[in-house]
Amino acid sequence: MDDTTPGTPSAATGPTSPPDATLEDLRRQLDDKQDQLLRALAETDNVRRRAQRDREEYVKYAVEGLARDLLPVVDNLDRAIAAARAAGDAARVVEGVELIRRELLRVLERHGVTRYSALGQRFDPTRHEAVARMVSEDEAPDTVVAEVAPGYMLNGRVLRPAMVGVAAAPDEDAA
Repeated sequence: MDDTTPGTPSAATGPTSPPDATLEDLRRQLDDKQDQLLRALAETDNVRRRAQRDREEYVKYAVEGLARDLLPVVDNLDRAIAAARAAGDAARVVEGVELIRRELLRVLERHGVTRYSALGQRFDPTRHEAVARMVSEDEAPDTVVAEVAPGYMLNGRVLRPAMVGVAAAPDEDAA
């Protein structure tokens, strides 16, 4: 007589065979997913480090174009100094320095730096730095009446505010 009854697993298939195969398959899938996760995390870390390195390099060399464009200006200043020492002709030296100044301003403009004047404008603390208060009967209070140094903007953002003298009413000065 057969030891197995209908509905019970036979010794050939065994009660643990199919669940063991499924369990092994699930373990293999779990190992694969863990491996994929670790690789993805490592790749993310590598991308982050690469981006940080690229950012640092960009910042380090961001002014390279400006520096390269300024080198001829420095060369011209060196030549002007040498010519001034040799010739002693002040008028020609002044002319040479003015040419160099214009060249420098052109280089700065190519890199987005523009100069602005504040004379006659209402004092704006975001664009002007008051270095003096001047009593004036002719100008309205808080009007820029003198400019010690012009302001400069870099692509529309104030790089250096204009250093100005601001008008004050005669009675304000007494207070």
